Amino acid sequence: MKQVTDEEIMLQIANGKLDMLTILFDKYNVRIYNFFNKMVHNKMVSEDLTQDVFLKVIKYRTSYKNGNFAAWIYTIARNIFSNYYQKTKKERSNIINDDKLEANDTVISEGKKEELDHLQKALLQLSNSDRELIVMHRFQEIKYEQIAQIINSNENAVKVKVHRALKKLKEIYFQTEG
Repeated sequence: MKQVTDEEIMLQIANGKLDMLTILFDKYNVRIYNFFNKMVHNKMVSEDLTQDVFLKVIKYRTSYKNGNFAAWIYTIARNIFSNYYQKTKKERSNIINDDKLEANDTVISEGKKEELDHLQKALLQLSNSDRELIVMHRFQEIKYEQIAQIINSNENAVKVKVHRALKKLKEIYFQTEG
C-alpha cells in the first residue's frame, strides 16, 4: 500500500475534501503549537495562533500549488506570528525588561526550572528572526533545507544564520547568568 504524502493530502483538501485536513492537523498541530510556545512562551496565545494557522490553511487551500507542505504551513505560521508580534510589540518589550522572576513554591527541580527560565529570558532577548531560527532548528528539529524554503533563503545561508543566532544566545545566556 502506497504511503500518501502530506502534499497529496493537501492537494485533496485544496480540491474540496476538507475532511482530509484532520490527517494534517493530527500530524502538525503539536509541532505548530510548540513553535509558537517557544516564540511567545504563553500557552493560551500559542493555542490561538495554532488555531489561526489551520483556519488559514482552509481559507487559502486553493493557493497551495504542490510545494513542500511543511514549508508552506510554517510560512503561514511565521506570517501569523509576525502579525501577532507587530500587534503586541509594546507589550513584549515590557516583558523583556521585567527582571523579576516570580518565586515558585514547588521544590520540584528548582535548579532545572531556573535554568529553563533563564534560557527563555535569553531567547526573548534575541531578535525575532534569530529566535525563530533557533526554535525551528533546535526545538522543532526542522532541517536546514526546509528552513531555507520557509524563510525563502538557501541552505548554506540558513546554516550560517543558525550558527550566529546560537552564538548570540550563548553570549546572552552566560552574560546574564546568575
